[in-house]
Amino acid sequence: AAGTGLTLPEGEASALAHSLPSWPVFEDVRPGLTEARARGWKLGILSNTDRDLIDASIDALGVPFETAIVAGDIGSYKPAHRHWEAFREQHGDAADHVHVAQSLFHDIGPAQVLGLPSVWINRLGEPADPRPDRTLSSLTGLADTLDELVAERVS
Repeated sequence: AAGTGLTLPEGEASALAHSLPSWPVFEDVRPGLTEARARGWKLGILSNTDRDLIDASIDALGVPFETAIVAGDIGSYKPAHRHWEAFREQHGDAADHVHVAQSLFHDIGPAQVLGLPSVWINRLGEPADPRPDRTLSSLTGLADTLDELVAERVS
């Protein structure tokens, strides 16, 4: 607000953070993640939020996740690599890990540096720099894309 010359009403400084749990879920997310799980994919979240916010998001998604690593728990924010380090500490360094994300800066770039295949969810049709291994406009077709990436990587 200060950067744009706006004044926030008294007590509204954290209004954005308080609104996050009520944000709607994109229509393609639940079916895309459900299909991935049905094909045997385990789901994890690496998030720059706190535990309470990610727990509310997981509830809204309505799809179970095997793990959620959040900045509030590990004291680090992406694009720093601590989220991926914590994930590997918990789940090992398998050839079938694929990082799926919307943010090139916070997720796709670090995943590439760490040697992880990546799928960029480019809902806005933006140019890709850095270039992910695959780009989707939504989570529709995610399971097929994950299967293809891993098949390419292990063959």
